[in-house]
Amino acid sequence: MSKIDPELKKKLLKESQSPFKGLRRILWIAFSGSAFLGLLIMLSRIASGTELQQNNLLIQVGACVIFPTLLILDRDKTY
Repeated sequence: MSKIDPELKKKLLKESQSPFKGLRRILWIAFSGSAFLGLLIMLSRIASGTELQQNNLLIQVGACVIFPTLLILDRDKTY
């Protein structure tokens, strides 16, 4: 029989099913923070009267929606 601790075996099985999950979550958090900071800077420029291209603002809003959504979808799902 296997001499591996059942807890360790469970942890290794979970890691093999979704490798690099921790790294992906760190990246989604970093990208989300960057998107929200960029949006804040763009909104402050708009408030100061600087004209911005609408495409740039839409890209920033899209990033603010997509990256947190990916973070939520990547969380643990308990069945």
